[in-house]
Amino acid sequence: MTGAADRPEIAIGPRVRKSPYFDATRRYGAKAFTIYNHMFMPTSYTDPVTEYWHLVNDVTLWDVACQRQVEISGPDACQFMQLLTPRDMSKCQVGQCQYVLITDEAGGIVNDAVMMRLQPQQFWLSPGDGDVLLWVLGVAANSDMDVNVVEPDVSPLQLQGPKSPYVARALFGDWALELKYYWLEETTIDGIPLVVSRTGWSGELGYELYLRDGRHAEQLWERVMEAGKSYGIASIAPSTIRSIEGGLLSYYSDITRSDNPFILGIDHLVDLDQPDDFMGKKALEKIKAEGVQRRLVGIEMPGEALKESNAEFWQVSDGELEIGHVTRCVHSPRLEKNIGFANVPVEHAAIGTEFVLATPSGERQATVCEAPWFPAQKTIPKRV
Repeated sequence: MTGAADRPEIAIGPRVRKSPYFDATRRYGAKAFTIYNHMFMPTSYTDPVTEYWHLVNDVTLWDVACQRQVEISGPDACQFMQLLTPRDMSKCQVGQCQYVLITDEAGGIVNDAVMMRLQPQQFWLSPGDGDVLLWVLGVAANSDMDVNVVEPDVSPLQLQGPKSPYVARALFGDWALELKYYWLEETTIDGIPLVVSRTGWSGELGYELYLRDGRHAEQLWERVMEAGKSYGIASIAPSTIRSIEGGLLSYYSDITRSDNPFILGIDHLVDLDQPDDFMGKKALEKIKAEGVQRRLVGIEMPGEALKESNAEFWQVSDGELEIGHVTRCVHSPRLEKNIGFANVPVEHAAIGTEFVLATPSGERQATVCEAPWFPAQKTIPKRV
């Protein structure tokens, strides 16, 4: 298995955008980055296990400004938003967030995103890695709808972990504890304009702080760190370990345009009974009627603990036949197990099915299991 010392470096230059929090992340110890949505994103401050324990025990701050927002507004914004996603937008209220899929004509997944409805005709999409802005601009240009599509000056931070409600209360007051899961509030702090939502990619209690003016990035970062000091706040990168434990999927790893919601087991995000049309509706109706040939499944791998997550897709075999691939896998410190996801044919997707993985250190056995291992934490305790 390739070690950290063998990894190639990523050069820092002007071609790839820097987050407005970039200097703050370096100051607080960021030592490795990846490129996400054409922007540098921290991937390590200390090590994955240390950062994981900070996340599940205390409170953490993440620079996720690489979640470049796509704003859709205008007289036809609601109708256009419905064209983009198979989720029924008529059920989404102003001030509410929804996890949505953006599908293409064949029912493939262009991206997954958190959608926020700020006003009756104003929406933000907070996407995974991919050129969602270009896709939405292309759909808009061919839609004959009156919409305005832009990338606003918005830079999110994630405040995540079981103690995040303490920090949010210190920053914003008691309303932060009353904010419902997947709802948002527009607010300011020290004159800094923000949208605060009860969302996040951690599986733990958490918030996202959407800064609406990048000039205040340093001030906001330090303000949050100061509020979290007495609760043991730490700057970390998004946790691959916790995301896999919680069944939180990653675009380009677990999700691609070759997949559809039925393969991934997230077809609850598809409402085929709604009267409105959306991109890929006919294709998804056909896929549902005919069934799928593949599934994304949870797997467990006995044996020596994985030292790091997989850097590439691992081949899955049944005897001499290659049948699929591992999308992501890690060692879970809490479970003391190696866990992950594999994309395999439906006849190999039943709980208890065994197959062989080709890893850089040799073949390993894997067994299909129930996932997620630790469901997302959604309810803030009454006494915080």
